[in-house]
Parts: sequence; C-alpha cells; structure tokens
Amino acid sequence: MSWFKRKTKGITTTTEEKKDTPRGLWYKSPTGKIVDTEELEKNFYVSPEDGYHVRIGSKEYFEILFDDNKFKELDPNLESKDPLKFIDTKKYPDRLKSAQEKTKLKDAIRVGVGKSKGKDLVVACMDFAFIGGSMGSVVGEKIARAADYSLKHNVPLMVISKSGGARMMEAALSLMQLAKTSVKLAQLADAGIPYISLCTDPTTGGTTASFAMLGDINIAEPGALIGFAGPRVVKDTTGKDLPDGFQTSEFLLEHGFLDFITLRKDLKTKVNQYLDLILNQPLRA
Repeated sequence: MSWFKRKTKGITTTTEEKKDTPRGLWYKSPTGKIVDTEELEKNFYVSPEDGYHVRIGSKEYFEILFDDNKFKELDPNLESKDPLKFIDTKKYPDRLKSAQEKTKLKDAIRVGVGKSKGKDLVVACMDFAFIGGSMGSVVGEKIARAADYSLKHNVPLMVISKSGGARMMEAALSLMQLAKTSVKLAQLADAGIPYISLCTDPTTGGTTASFAMLGDINIAEPGALIGFAGPRVVKDTTGKDLPDGFQTSEFLLEHGFLDFITLRKDLKTKVNQYLDLILNQPLRA
C-alpha cells in the first residue's frame, strides 16, 4: 500500500496560482555545460566549467572596463539612413526600426569615454545583436568620431570588434567605412596616441580587413572566430581541408596576427598595463 493518498481527484490549482519557471536561470555552453546565470555574470560572462566566453555587448564591456561603470556616451543618437532605398525581405528602414526596438540600440556600435583604472580611455564597442554587428555608415562614422575625440583630448582609443562584416543594405557606402576608419587610425598613429584592437567572437569580413587588425596592439578573447571570409567559404573556395582550429584566436596568435590572448577577467588590467608601458608611465595596480 502506498504511504501517500490523494484526498481529491484531479488538479485543483487554478490558472492564476500557477507559476512559470523564470527564463534565463541557466545557460548552456556549446560544450554542453550548464551554468547558473548569476554565477555566469559574476564570472565576467565566462563559463567556469569550460572557460567558454559567452558573447556580450557594449553594456557588459563598459561595465568591465570603466571604473564604477561611469562613462559619457559619444554621439548616442546617430542613426543610419536609407540612401539606396534597399529592400530585401523587408525595407531597410523597417529592418533598422525592428532592430532598434529589439535591442534598444541605435546601431551596431556604442562609444564611451571614461576612467579605466583612473585614467581616461575611449572605448568603441560593437554589438552583434544589432543586425549581426554589421558595419554600416554609422559604425564607420562613430569610430572616426571616436578617433577625433582621442586626437583632440590626447586619450588612448580601444575598439572592441564583434561583427559579421559589412552591411549589405548599404552596399558601397558600407565598404567606404574601411578606408575612412583606416585613415583616422593612421592619424592617431602619427600623433603617437595608442590604439588597441580587441577581437571577439566573431570578427569577420570588412571589420577584420580594416580597423580590427590595425591596432598598435591586436588582442583577442580565447576561442574567438577571427577571419575575413568564414571557414566554410574558404574551404569551398580553396577546395582544401582546413587545419584544426582554423581562424580561432589561438590559430592567429600562433601565426603572428595577434599579440596576445586575454581572459575577460584580466582584460581591464592587461589593457591598462600595456598603456602604461607604451606611454612610459608608472604601472597601475
């Protein structure tokens, strides 16, 4: 005989009393590890089980880099136009509006200036959530203006790349951003102002072909996909099998395209340590 006996038959809980399990309590990494989301956040959005660096956006990177998360955002309301009247499955303005409503962002990049370990730093950070972090005219213009701010105030610049490449809806206008950003970064170099490029997962296409690989120091997060065309495209084009780990940050480090790879928890310390060394100033703790 069972020790438990139901007094009344059927389910008696009313719909109003039922509680849904809140979404986002757990995160599953690509290797299948399950992590509590609060623990993940405390660990800089890195899975403690396998070291997997979860994709994050400008909000999280600003929290990591700026002291007490205090910063001034530059040109926050800059938005793309539609000079080409581009239409695919929907009109480009409608796609922009949809992305803005979904992400609460104006475009695929934000620029902030604030103190990092007590000294000024300009950080331009891309957001993959906004149309795949695609590089359109706003991305190029914001990086150019960030470089202008660095030139005017003699402040180091850091760009965090996370992009699927050029934005097809802006065609040639998007490709022009490669040249524009490269010229501005050359001006920083001429003025002796440090520029740090951080490549995160993924950094591909025109982003890689321009500002992402032009840093005085090029760094990356572990396991990030970095390349011009994706592995599938490269394999189909060359007709050859690709080496293990092709286009990962570890592969690029081994072949001389990166200076070093840093864990996200060490990012703020490593960036400022490099700035102290290159600017010949006392190392900050």
